[in-house]
Amino acid sequence: MFDEGLPNLRPNSFFNLNFDCFFLPLQGWEKAIELKQYQIPDTSFLNSEDIFANVHMGWNDDGLYFAIFSKQPPVKSFFPEVTKGDSIELWVDTRDVKSAGFTTKFCHHFYFLPEAINGKDRGEITRFRNEDSHELCSSELLILNFKEVGDGYILKCFVPAQCLFGFDPKETEKIGFTYRLNRFNGPSQHFSVVTEEFAIEQQPSLWATAKLIK
Repeated sequence: MFDEGLPNLRPNSFFNLNFDCFFLPLQGWEKAIELKQYQIPDTSFLNSEDIFANVHMGWNDDGLYFAIFSKQPPVKSFFPEVTKGDSIELWVDTRDVKSAGFTTKFCHHFYFLPEAINGKDRGEITRFRNEDSHELCSSELLILNFKEVGDGYILKCFVPAQCLFGFDPKETEKIGFTYRLNRFNGPSQHFSVVTEEFAIEQQPSLWATAKLIK
């Protein structure tokens, strides 16, 4: 049955990851999101990876907020092949549907780059099935702030609710979420899904569950 050896399964292949995502005040969010309570758990011990960045996440009715604190400087970015260089990819399922084996209309895939490539440094690149297709959000609605700090960098970004189809914290208290931090000529950092084993873009059922805590 396993003539080619056992499949390379990691601990997180057997259970869904859950974490608390805390409410973030609208005023002064760029400073507040630096607090420890907004840091997403480190899953490097599950993914057998060396962590090189801390990722923070918060929410309010206006949308989702993120901050990436990298211990290494950016080297080179690419577009549209964002995975080839330094980039941040975020996946969000506003309804956290675990029964679907494909992206639904509630799923989103965003990218952010430390440097603009041909005028592109942020945007939505979600691929939908035809029946779930809807217009991607305008990159002008996404907020991106980047600065190099010491030997690394800090990238803060905001995805407004109008870019998140189905996002309604009053109706649902959880969302699906995962990320991938890419490095030029270096291994990526993942959260709940490892690229070498799963197609992140196509399997929202394997994304983590973020509980929206008021």
